[in-house]
Amino acid sequence: MDPSDFADVLTSVREFVREQVVPREDEIEETDQVPAELREACKAMGLYGFAIPEEHGGIGLSMAEEVELAMELGWTTPSLRSLFGTNNGIAGQVLLTGGSPEQQAEWLPRLASGEVVASFALTEPDAGSDPSSLTTKAVRDGDSWVLSGAKRWITNAPFADVLMVFARTDPDAAPARGISTFLVPTSSAGVSFSEHDAKMGQRGSWTCEVYLDDVRVPAENLVGGEEGLHRGYVTALKCLAHGRLHIAALCMGMAARLVHETVEFATQREQGGHAIATYQLVQGLVADSVTDWHAGRALVREAAKAYDDGSDKVTGPSTAKYFCSEAVGRIADRAVQVHGGSGYMRGVPVERIYRDVRLFRIYEGTSQIQQVIIARGALGKAARS
Repeated sequence: MDPSDFADVLTSVREFVREQVVPREDEIEETDQVPAELREACKAMGLYGFAIPEEHGGIGLSMAEEVELAMELGWTTPSLRSLFGTNNGIAGQVLLTGGSPEQQAEWLPRLASGEVVASFALTEPDAGSDPSSLTTKAVRDGDSWVLSGAKRWITNAPFADVLMVFARTDPDAAPARGISTFLVPTSSAGVSFSEHDAKMGQRGSWTCEVYLDDVRVPAENLVGGEEGLHRGYVTALKCLAHGRLHIAALCMGMAARLVHETVEFATQREQGGHAIATYQLVQGLVADSVTDWHAGRALVREAAKAYDDGSDKVTGPSTAKYFCSEAVGRIADRAVQVHGGSGYMRGVPVERIYRDVRLFRIYEGTSQIQQVIIARGALGKAARS
């Protein structure tokens, strides 16, 4: 994208987030949903397709551009970004990474416009950090595939139009080699959902369990369109790597908001006749948070450049996701500490953000999984012997 055009995109998103979404954060928290008019505004701005190439109706941002956008989106409740995060991220990337030309032509323009919402159905009750252990199965039956199993904590599933379902198609293959991905419309017979989950934070972002009871889909719904390749596991890993960089950037956007709220409070709150900003122990907390924020932001930008030029699409995203998700948790904790008792009260932004950011150390690969990926990248065969 032309730099001036991208600058306009960032400006528009920044103004939308700060002028229209931030004033409604309490409403979103209270009602557990993003207002319809904000959803429609996101569609009109092209946010449902920011990572989808222009030839498929999206904005076509590079990863370096995407992380800048994510940092702007991070200024407010993560439930806003979650609305269109799956279309651009882990679900949309399934089609971009492994879809056939025909599948891309059919689905990507609809994802980019927001006409269709897609969900990434990988996690299961007993297959989270290790997706190779998933048990959902798909069996070929004539010109169809029949899917059976259950998925857990699937973002946007309650109002999704299509699921990217990962299922075992070769039960005799090694765990990571017998998995394929299927396009499963949620209107298909046998697809059902639980009530949406009640979570610690990120209210307004809905997840639920998905049940697949002998769901029959046409053979052409196999992502990639070629039977026998079983590329689902590799596709999942590639999609997750992209998502990790995006989440890292989102964390740094939230870190920026937390630093802002901390500084604002410290300069206005008085104790002993002075603003608490004059006390060096408070200054130390602020300094540590600013340092974490700057370090994480630099790491995200460097990792995004390496992702774009193809030199590192594995370790870089993991280091960024690991550091930034942990860092924003530390920053949120310090923000509550500086706020004192008021930071523990509902209705104060840092209390909500404290709960919201905790999830980032868990989904799209826990911090411990990122440690394993990073260590194996550094140690090579020695880590696997």
